Amino acid sequence: MVSIKEKRTPHTSKDQLDVRQWLASLERARSAREMDVIRKACDYAQQAHAAQFRVSGEPYFQHSIAVANILAGLELDHESISAAILHDVVEDTNSSLKDIQEHFGNGIASLVEGVTKMKMIHAFQSLPESDKKEQIQSENLRKMLLAMAEDIRVVLIKLADRTHNMRTLSALPEEKQRRIAQETLDLYAPLANRLGIWQIKWELEDLSLRYLEPAVYKRLAGMLDERRIDRERYISRLIERLGADLEKASVKADISGRPKHIYSIWRKMERKNLDYHQIYDIRGIRVLVDTIQDCYTALGVVHSNWQYIAGEFDDYIATPKENNYQSIHTAVIGPEGKTVEIQIRTHEMHQRNELGVAAHWRYKENAGRDDSFDKKIAWLRNVLEWKDEITDAGDFVDQFKSEIFQDRIYVFTPQGNIVDLPNGATPLDFAYRIHTEVGHRCRGVKVNGKMVPLTYRLKTGQKVEVLTVKNASPSRDWLNPHLGYLATNRARSKVQAWFRLQDRDKNIQEGRTALEKELRRLGISGINYEKLAEKLGYGQCDDFYVAIAHNEVKASRFVKAALDLSTPQKADMEPIPLTRRRRSTRSHGSHVTIQGIGNLMSHMAKCCKPVPGDEICGYITLGRGVSIHRADCSNLLRYLNSSPDRIVSVEWGGVTEETFPVDVQISAIDRQGLLRDITAVLANDKVNLIAANTFSDHKRHLAQMRLSLEIANIAELSRILARINQLPNVIDVKRIMH
Repeated sequence: MVSIKEKRTPHTSKDQLDVRQWLASLERARSAREMDVIRKACDYAQQAHAAQFRVSGEPYFQHSIAVANILAGLELDHESISAAILHDVVEDTNSSLKDIQEHFGNGIASLVEGVTKMKMIHAFQSLPESDKKEQIQSENLRKMLLAMAEDIRVVLIKLADRTHNMRTLSALPEEKQRRIAQETLDLYAPLANRLGIWQIKWELEDLSLRYLEPAVYKRLAGMLDERRIDRERYISRLIERLGADLEKASVKADISGRPKHIYSIWRKMERKNLDYHQIYDIRGIRVLVDTIQDCYTALGVVHSNWQYIAGEFDDYIATPKENNYQSIHTAVIGPEGKTVEIQIRTHEMHQRNELGVAAHWRYKENAGRDDSFDKKIAWLRNVLEWKDEITDAGDFVDQFKSEIFQDRIYVFTPQGNIVDLPNGATPLDFAYRIHTEVGHRCRGVKVNGKMVPLTYRLKTGQKVEVLTVKNASPSRDWLNPHLGYLATNRARSKVQAWFRLQDRDKNIQEGRTALEKELRRLGISGINYEKLAEKLGYGQCDDFYVAIAHNEVKASRFVKAALDLSTPQKADMEPIPLTRRRRSTRSHGSHVTIQGIGNLMSHMAKCCKPVPGDEICGYITLGRGVSIHRADCSNLLRYLNSSPDRIVSVEWGGVTEETFPVDVQISAIDRQGLLRDITAVLANDKVNLIAANTFSDHKRHLAQMRLSLEIANIAELSRILARINQLPNVIDVKRIMH
């Protein structure tokens, strides 16, 4: 059996479904009792949404049955379809969850409740950047994940809801289109991929690209359409020949042209830096057979007919993807020298690849155990463990993303077991994945029999052996993101949990020490710690210190808050009252916005050398424009007293690649190669060293170094100082404040 299929992603959903015809189409595969429940849900939702319309102008009820229709295409059970019809009733109408429970029972009511909880995901990435709002966004994502882990069908309904919303996205303003499309590409499409629901994954990716890169999407869609007839004729001839050869080999096969997905073509072009005409799967064929043995027989037939392309063969049957996707992929040089990608799989693999966890309901009455479904459910249940291990909501988001995105590595234990980790994982991440205690007691690691540092980045195929010490414990340095010991937030949460169990007095002291050390290192002084704790939401300083010790408050957060507090009083910084104050103008040379004054020169003061992230203020000089000072600069404070009318408010402009000179002082026990190691750190972080002055005290074996660096912002400075401080023999490193 052969066929040509060139199905394209639907771009809109303006065609309204006829409810009666739609219900009739469901009757063939469902019992009379199940259909009664679905009809009842339709009647209830249609009445509840009677006076409501979407932004696109269609009746709101059309959205409800469109979502249900997507789930019907995934062949979900009648409870899921009914809950999809009712999924917006509780939030958008006068009906309550209790009403749903009374009319439809606990099962459907539970699904509707789960989808309602997940509505809060819309807050994600939609608010301005700030610490408080980031926490709110992250907490919303946490609630969504916990809701979906209660019943896998909840997330399937939500994915169908997002799919229909993406189909009708053109009705919204452009800013909302881009925000929703980015959120879809960041969270929903990877989640559909992780759950193996490729039907939805491809559509969400294609639609997201349409709104995020409209020019690229239009160009690729045009290229696909341009020679569609010629391509279909070519594929048809190829299918005929392959079908005849498979029949000779006694392989019963269903061969079809494979649908083209614009997003995957674009990703491959971007990833491999290829032109459109160099993409091998523009022309694609899918071969469906009955057994795994037939898959390899078919592969032999393909390779005996056409030359395969080296580097374009993947056997996902022998080694399935992390979402249990199974298929053989090969690219060959077909007739006329044209490249063709051929996918070979069994009918059962195809069903599970397309529907993922949704396929479970199709086979749920079968006697056999569904291992694929069980693995995905186990992954979802794992989410519940994160709730207890990860206290910082932002870390929770990072952990979720690292789990659902595709970039994974696969390494081996000494016993030969496979452990999958996010790309960039370290030996410590591996140790904590094996067992919490193995991570705590880790003191060394061998990779392929050779010792490597704990900051080493693992690669697929390596064998990892963890060396432990009986009475060892985690180091606080492991929690410092600048030092690169841990790449996964789950491992970091294990270390945080260990420190939370330690003595509170010790944590208070260590937290305060870490705070003072970081502020002193960056040259920030005169901070009231009680006000700093209050600014970050802690009523008591001790609680604030403990949070720092546990790494629940990261250095970047308390540094930013400290910089805010170090600003002189607003009353002392009123802009110069000039009649020309009309608009803000960015100075041409320093990426600083000067409030109320147009086209003035500005320059960075050499006395305090401010960098982006520092609180700054401007002083109008005689003949040299505006001099930009740190807000706590001693010279600026003198100007405030002597010439307050020449002080002007300034702020850093937008994102820029400009760098700023910063002086740094390093104290160390002198040793050979010290300066070389320091410059290596700077080179690795692409930081330019513009001057260096060193002095060695041979009697005391001490070295003092003064370096002038070109730094982009405070965050980069903090990272560089932390890494230099980790070098052997370094006693202290700090920014010099003139």
